[in-house]
Amino acid sequence: MSAKTNYAENKIIDWLFRGQALTPPATWYVGLFTSNPSDAGNDGVEASGGNYARVAVANNLTNWAGTQGASTTTASSGTSGTTSNNVTVMFPTLTGNIGTAVGFGLWDAPTGGNLWIAGALTQSKPLLTGDTPEFPPGTLQYQEDD
Repeated sequence: MSAKTNYAENKIIDWLFRGQALTPPATWYVGLFTSNPSDAGNDGVEASGGNYARVAVANNLTNWAGTQGASTTTASSGTSGTTSNNVTVMFPTLTGNIGTAVGFGLWDAPTGGNLWIAGALTQSKPLLTGDTPEFPPGTLQYQEDD
């Protein structure tokens, strides 16, 4: 399960109730954690070294499914409150052993930036030399809380 960080929650509250502008990132940068963060978002450990880099995924109807189901490409009209990737999110081939991925995150920048969403992986994944970690379509999911 994934969750918004405090940063994202504050942005949404300011937009929804306080009249502040909220412009979503044009691109999400997907990363991997070797130690998951709390809601604070700044206390997890992101993978690093060995050619690891966040993966850019444009924020649009084609790349992210609507709430009516995986692989949909129209505006959300479902009741699931869930979206997932419609495209494969593939990381660069690793040139070193860099730990074990236990979670993922969505940032608004390729390095640094603000972490908006974080979630634990359903199964941890060793990050080994020669591996090309990926999220096939439909496997990187976010569900909005009710």
